[in-house]
Amino acid sequence: MPEPALRVRDLRKSFRDPEGGTFVAVELPSLDIDRGEVVGLRGESGSGKTTLLHVISGILPADSGRVEVAGESMTGRSETARDALRARHIGYLFQTFNLLPGLTALENVQLGMTFRPRMGAAPRQAAIDALARVGLADRHGYKPSQLSVGQQQRVAIARALAGHPTLVLADEPTSSLDEARAEQCLDLLLEFVRESQAALLVVSHDERLLARFARVETLRAAEVTA
Repeated sequence: MPEPALRVRDLRKSFRDPEGGTFVAVELPSLDIDRGEVVGLRGESGSGKTTLLHVISGILPADSGRVEVAGESMTGRSETARDALRARHIGYLFQTFNLLPGLTALENVQLGMTFRPRMGAAPRQAAIDALARVGLADRHGYKPSQLSVGQQQRVAIARALAGHPTLVLADEPTSSLDEARAEQCLDLLLEFVRESQAALLVVSHDERLLARFARVETLRAAEVTA
């Protein structure tokens, strides 16, 4: 039986709540997501949704517990090794898009693929194909400031999906979009998962978004006492 795209056990990470200033611990006792599976993770503001995704993706180290992506351990590795594992297997859709303002749409997508060894020598063509897939075939040379919010989101989606990741992590992917564009964004993500048999984990507090998922887990955080 193939390894799940994501396996989490007894994960814990403390962080400072930017609103209250207190230290909070986000905990996820157990989570398995198989390839081709879509999971929503519900969490209120300050519950540690972004922190959790940063730990799963290896941007931050866990305090304790274990994360495996495609059967490879993310925890217990150096930062360089975590970066390499993320490049091999994970597509990340950031809440704030994280597009570089000085680069064009094509360059933003292509840059995100530079670190993916599976792309070989064809990242430019893959970036072109990804932009076409999200309906931006005529916006290659546009910089983020020349694009609408919805178009910027689609560039971010193209960047997350272009390398054919095993696992896609989406952090409040529709928070900056109106209802119609939010539906289009989610449709693109679900279509990719369906076609590629990737796994998708979406964290959000938007109940309209979460209602689209057959499986929804709830994330909780607790204040850390001295």
